[in-house]
Amino acid sequence: MAAPPPAPLAAAEPPAPITRPERSLAPDVARGAMLLLIALANVGFYRYGTALDPYQNPVDASAADRVAMFVEQLLVAERSRPMFAVLYGFGLAMMASRMRSRGATAGAVRAVLARRSTWLVVLGVLHGVLLFAGDIIAAYGATGFVALALVQASDRALRRWLWGSLAYVAVGMTTFLAAATLLTDDATAAGAPLMGRTYAQSMVTGLVAEVGGIAMVLVLLGFVPLVVVGVMLQRAGWLTAPGQHLPGLRRVFRSGMAVNVVSALPVALIALGVWQPGPGGMFAASYATLLGGMYAGIGYVCGFALLAHRRQGRGHRGATGALAALGERSLTGYLGQSFLLAPLLSPWGLGLGEGLHPLASFGLAAAAWLLTLAAATLMAARGVRGPFEALLRRLTYGAARTPAVPAGMPAAPPPAALAG
Repeated sequence: MAAPPPAPLAAAEPPAPITRPERSLAPDVARGAMLLLIALANVGFYRYGTALDPYQNPVDASAADRVAMFVEQLLVAERSRPMFAVLYGFGLAMMASRMRSRGATAGAVRAVLARRSTWLVVLGVLHGVLLFAGDIIAAYGATGFVALALVQASDRALRRWLWGSLAYVAVGMTTFLAAATLLTDDATAAGAPLMGRTYAQSMVTGLVAEVGGIAMVLVLLGFVPLVVVGVMLQRAGWLTAPGQHLPGLRRVFRSGMAVNVVSALPVALIALGVWQPGPGGMFAASYATLLGGMYAGIGYVCGFALLAHRRQGRGHRGATGALAALGERSLTGYLGQSFLLAPLLSPWGLGLGEGLHPLASFGLAAAAWLLTLAAATLMAARGVRGPFEALLRRLTYGAARTPAVPAGMPAAPPPAALAG
């Protein structure tokens, strides 16, 4: 991969979001599918009222629940966040590349990326405080400030960042998160809600979680290696022109799925109830799925790129078109899940999360995702942007650079909206 040309000294055009013809199908399909994985992974935050075993699984889980948890741990858990990070890095690099091609200076690129990252942090904190304490937007927004040094780095510097940050994360953040699985809280084990019983408690929990999450990603750089991978994928053209990189995409997809199964199988067996390890075994299983999930996330992205390539001839029609429509509106889709699930399941809402079994919760998560998929498809058919994409674009570029969408044309997303 050749290093990008140096930025010119003066901007020929003001920074602006990418246009509809500049979009690629593969990243949007991956984002749309990623949101399903996020919904399935996050819905567990809302379950309460059932005693948990030492491995944080419901003690009264049925056989069907156990099978559902096995599949979720094997294929979903700790996979959506790596996907998110890769696509986030891709979006940052795509945004910087488009601005450079329009004559933006290096300083202008940094300013726009910093402004966008700032507003992602603000939106993420508001989301975490008002709706869902498990928000990830703010953490990725904070990572965007670190990424300012990456999107214009040379290929050689990127490779150094990749391996250096990967070693740092493997020793630091991965170890920290694996060790955290050994900590149990008596109230939570007894079935108390993770986010508190009242709305005020939920807000406090969300604020603490957001501040802690931002501090953790800035200190432990947990998402940086995968953001670097996303930048490298953009430069190599793997997602923008997948047809030219099929052997590499297939190789990473197949190896990623192999690593996925091998690394996640121990925690999946725990969820199934056929293995009850001690603290050492639990730590090792958690560490393996966290570290393996990083490569598995890359494999998932490559797999969806292959799917988009196969369906390229159909354009934005059918299931692929629906996924792409949601991917174009990924920020709205992500927040939409919370608007649907939080009032329904939280104790301060209807409280339907009390006693909710895993299989039923996964069904509700999938239903929420399907609703956002249908809404995004309808918006695409009418040429309407997602409301949060329009908001983030306006905050990033200003009102003068937010042109109206012609009737009948699907709206372009914001600059690297949620995941790129």
